[in-house]
Amino acid sequence: MARTKEFDPDAVLQSALELFWRRGYEATSVADLVEHLGIGRASIYATFGNKHELYLKALDRYAEGRDAVLLAELSQPGDALPAVRAVVRRFAAEAVSDDVRLKGCLVTNTAVELAPHESASARRVESSWDHFETLLHSALVRAQAQGELAEGRDPQALARMVLVLLQGVRVVGKASGDTARVRDAVEQALSLLE
Repeated sequence: MARTKEFDPDAVLQSALELFWRRGYEATSVADLVEHLGIGRASIYATFGNKHELYLKALDRYAEGRDAVLLAELSQPGDALPAVRAVVRRFAAEAVSDDVRLKGCLVTNTAVELAPHESASARRVESSWDHFETLLHSALVRAQAQGELAEGRDPQALARMVLVLLQGVRVVGKASGDTARVRDAVEQALSLLE
């Protein structure tokens, strides 16, 4: 007879996500996970697989949550350009906020730490970036159709510029938290969205 789990896998996954987000993949050992999650090593392996599989599941959860927020922000009715600007400014504010800065963005952290040498992580990072770029592109196409963005502007190239800018903002924010550097870069980039 199979035993009933004595823990909530969903809550444990969320807790693992937070630990990985705060410490990174390499700096988080299985012993750290056992201690932080409050469940045994065997339960972790039986429920989530090895540390790497748990990390990928946590990264998937993070991306799904972030993507839902971005979709809501960038697809609301009305003017599209103010929504794009608000997302960019929110990312910048988070990048230098003491509450978020030291953790950074889990997708960006994964891009820097794991993606260069680990294909499953790289695929997830690319997928997340592709989704974000698509949302930005759709918003910018809508902005152009509504007359908010000049006809000669390339919404695809602008979406890519914003995506790359925001990934850089996350890295700079995590490394230094220089508010002026981040704010000035963001405002210069936003001036291109006219």
